[in-house]
Amino acid sequence: MSLPLQGAALDAAITSSIATLKSTFGEQAPEVAVVLGSGWSGAVDQLQDQQHLPYAQLPAFPQPKVEGHVAEITVGRVGQQRVAMLRGRAHTYESGDCTGMAGAIRSLKAWGVKVLVLTNASGSLRSHQPPGSLMLIADHINAPQRSPLTGLPGNDRFTDMSVAYDAELREQGFKIARQHNMVLTEGVYVWAVGPHFETPAEIRMFAAWGADAVGMSTVPETILARHAGLRVAGLALITNMAAGMSDEALTHALTLQQAKLSGERAAAFLGQYLASLATLASVKA
Repeated sequence: MSLPLQGAALDAAITSSIATLKSTFGEQAPEVAVVLGSGWSGAVDQLQDQQHLPYAQLPAFPQPKVEGHVAEITVGRVGQQRVAMLRGRAHTYESGDCTGMAGAIRSLKAWGVKVLVLTNASGSLRSHQPPGSLMLIADHINAPQRSPLTGLPGNDRFTDMSVAYDAELREQGFKIARQHNMVLTEGVYVWAVGPHFETPAEIRMFAAWGADAVGMSTVPETILARHAGLRVAGLALITNMAAGMSDEALTHALTLQQAKLSGERAAAFLGQYLASLATLASVKA
C-alpha cells in the first residue's frame, strides 16, 4: 500500500471525493457511517435500497489490501436510519503511516455525516470475554503513542480525547442488547500497530494497564473522527484470546475463521443498533 496523501494533495482528493459522494448518493448525507472490520461485513445485508461506490472512484479513500476487506462504500437504510458503510479500512501496518483513514473520515464529515461507528476484530485479555463475544468500547489506550494529527497546523490539533467514545451512543448499545437478550460487555481497547501479534509479556502489560481487548486498528480513526467533530461509537468482535491466554497459535487465518463463525450474530446486532439510532434526536440534530 502506498503512503497516504498529505497536504494540498489530500485536500484536493477530499474535494473530489465529496463531489463524487454527493453526485452518487445525494447532497443529503446519511447521519451515520460505519467502518466494517473483520467479521462485520455481513451487516451490509441489513441495508435496504443499497447503492454502491468503489473506493477506486474516491481519491481520498484508501485501497486496503488485507484479506476480508472490500474497498467499497455502500449506502442504504436500516429501518428508518440511513447509513453509509465503509467496507474496508487502512491499517498502519500496511504503510507505516497512521493517517490512512484521514481522507475518508474528513470527506464523510464534510459531506454531512454526524456519527461514526467503528467496528473491529480483537483479541481478548479477559476470561469473561471468550471468542464470539461482543464488546462495546468505553475508552482506548494508544500503546504506540502515534497520532494521525502529527504535523497539522492550528490549535484544533490539540483534540480533547477525554470522552472519545460517546456516552449516549454507548448507552443505546446496552439498551438494544437488553431488548434482544444479548450479552454485551464494555471495556478498554488497546491499539498495537502490528502486523505481528503481541507477545505474552506485552499482553500481561496491557492487562495491567487496564485493557480488555487488543487490536490493530480503530484508535487512529477515533482520533481523526474526534478531531473532525464526529461522535464515535466502537464495537469489538472478540475472535481469539490474546497471546499467552490460551494454547492456540495466533494467525490471521484464525481471526478470519472465528470472525466468520460469529459474524452473523455481530452483524445482526449492528443492524439493530443502527436502526435504533433513528430514535435519537441528537443524531438527527
